[in-house]
Amino acid sequence: MPANISADVLWKVEAYRLAVFAADLGWPDVSTLRQDRRTSGVADQLYRALGSVSANIAEGFSRSSSRERARFYEFALGSARESRDWYYKARHVLGEDVVENRLALLTQIIRLLLAMIPDQRSRAALEKGAGGPASAM
Repeated sequence: MPANISADVLWKVEAYRLAVFAADLGWPDVSTLRQDRRTSGVADQLYRALGSVSANIAEGFSRSSSRERARFYEFALGSARESRDWYYKARHVLGEDVVENRLALLTQIIRLLLAMIPDQRSRAALEKGAGGPASAM
């Protein structure tokens, strides 16, 4: 991993690290799906969904209010669930072992996001009650 990426404080967010890893693992999967005309559309959707998970986590992490962080983490959650759906649909081409591995990884990311989102929502409520950034919205 390049030092400039792993030195970023965002790298400490486990869901982000796993999402980057999932997107990296998705490259050969997408290439395999693109080779079959029947699954080329699935390949494009999978590529977009996988990339969106880490991008939305990073975007949320950079937000100043907990309310905004929660919103982007929700987008990441939707993309992770969508990725899982595309992998399930691609199981006949990619094989059960590959899909089982990817589904397990995405499920782990989803579990982390399901913990992160309520945490950010409760922080947003505290910010709003304390006159923090969320109260200005």
